[in-house]
Amino acid sequence: MQKELSIESIRTDYRLAELHEDQVAKDPIQQFKHWFTQALQAQVTEVNAMTLATVDHEGNPAARIVLLKDIEDDGFVFYTNYLSHKGKEIAHHPVVSLVFFWPDLQRQVRVNGIADKVKDQVSEKYFHSRPIGSQQGAWASPQSAVIANRTVLEEELSTIAERYKDQVIPKPPHWGGYIVRPTVLEFWQGRANRLHDRLLYTKTGSTWKIERLAP
Repeated sequence: MQKELSIESIRTDYRLAELHEDQVAKDPIQQFKHWFTQALQAQVTEVNAMTLATVDHEGNPAARIVLLKDIEDDGFVFYTNYLSHKGKEIAHHPVVSLVFFWPDLQRQVRVNGIADKVKDQVSEKYFHSRPIGSQQGAWASPQSAVIANRTVLEEELSTIAERYKDQVIPKPPHWGGYIVRPTVLEFWQGRANRLHDRLLYTKTGSTWKIERLAP
């Protein structure tokens, strides 16, 4: 007889590390880079995966996983189709939220900020650093649109591959990057007995205020 699933009994007690105000950088981007480097060294799976949350024109939220592709001094960069659902939502309401979760390190980072398109030459450079198949796929997929079946994509991919055979594939005009410039960042370190460490950075003018939040 199969044992009954007991979700409420799933628990993890966090004891790997601590997070104190006197140990963090005054600039949250520098603190993020420090944690990101540690996550890389720990070989965290999909270390650059992040949840991106947006809202539509009616205020309905949507969240999905995207990949961080650069960390600038003033924000976090990712790339997508500007005509996708998230692209249209950002165009209407550029305030977004990001969440990074690294369970191997019992850490989470939450970011609220404003998303802006990066310069076209930045998108162009990144686009041509991608594998050829990914470049072709950016042309072939009408991201977020309803399609009849997968054959539609495969046929379009074949068409694109033939069209740009032995040529440099141009970046689609509807594809490019966003930089999320944060206004708030929260660094969360799991602790025992659910008394987690939470440090909140809030931008005040050109400086950052650091406060501790109750778990």
